[in-house]
Amino acid sequence: MFTTGLRSLWDEPRAADTPERVWLDWVLVGVVMVAALLEGTLREDITWRPVVTIVTVGLAPVLLWRRTHPLVCVVVGFGTGMALGLASWLGGTSGVGLNTMIYILVLVYSLVRWGSGRQIVIGLLVVAVAAGFSIATDYTGPAELFGGLAVLAAAAASGAAFRYRAESRRRALDQVRSQERVGLARELHDSVAHHVSAITLQAQAGMTMAAKRPEAALEALAIIEGEASRTLAEMRAMVRVLRDGAPAEYGPQPGVADLMLLARREPDPVVDVELAGDLAGLRPQVDAAVYRMAREALTNALRHARNASRVEIRVVEGAGRLRLRVTDDGQIGPARPATHGFGLLGMTERVQLLGGTLRAGPTPEGGWAVDAELPMKLPL
Repeated sequence: MFTTGLRSLWDEPRAADTPERVWLDWVLVGVVMVAALLEGTLREDITWRPVVTIVTVGLAPVLLWRRTHPLVCVVVGFGTGMALGLASWLGGTSGVGLNTMIYILVLVYSLVRWGSGRQIVIGLLVVAVAAGFSIATDYTGPAELFGGLAVLAAAAASGAAFRYRAESRRRALDQVRSQERVGLARELHDSVAHHVSAITLQAQAGMTMAAKRPEAALEALAIIEGEASRTLAEMRAMVRVLRDGAPAEYGPQPGVADLMLLARREPDPVVDVELAGDLAGLRPQVDAAVYRMAREALTNALRHARNASRVEIRVVEGAGRLRLRVTDDGQIGPARPATHGFGLLGMTERVQLLGGTLRAGPTPEGGWAVDAELPMKLPL
């Protein structure tokens, strides 16, 4: 398990959306330099005063690259600290350095926060070696030992915590975007596909009736114009939201009562709509979902049911459940595949979101049926 975890860490990519250098970084470097100069000038118990002051001030600009090159910064920062410690050990002195040099802990934080898995592993090994060298050459007691290790661990843990938080937020945003794309795809299919199917049917009817009844062809053209205008308007609204980030303009959603508008007495096929039960108090989500599913099932029947003479839409309420059944008497053949397409996929998603069930398939009589059952109340 440890090997698997280490391999997973090793393969971890760099944190996404690494920010560019900002003016606060320059402020941080300036503050560190001023603090180092003041400490190097005013503090009296400093060994190698000019050397450690120059090293502390000269190392401060490394902070500017801590996000873009975290491993290099750690190597430079802790490598310089090791070199200074080695020089003091060879010179027989101890306690060389300024307190201001504690800013190199920011490099540990940045390594874990922004680096890749490889950079984190290698960088933490460098930090561990530097800490071990410091302990071996300048051991002052268990209190300072454990305190120093705790501070290093806290810096690394802070970087890991902020990295995990940012990654969780990014994944949540990605999930929201994915849900929005699915929702847009569903709306595109449910709305535009229905209008296009109506346009196709009216065009076919117009061509058939043009020779016998020219006025019927003109009526079909008028319907085609209306459907095309509505399709274009819906497409423009969707494109405006996608391109400009404009808020969607939500109009009143059609519901079960609007299913009566889908009924028609013209042959090929006749569409019958029957509503039974108390349908006045439906929740808006259920009301809109039933209408969308019924319209999608009707669109599929008009598009795929060969030689269908009748399509029936029936909505029944009872025992706290709402049942939708759409049937046709068409023939199943090559024009009507048995596999589920985007329409049935969208209906299945709607039903599942509302805690219901959906069945679709051929009937024993030779037609096709879509049966959906939804709870009147939304699931908790």
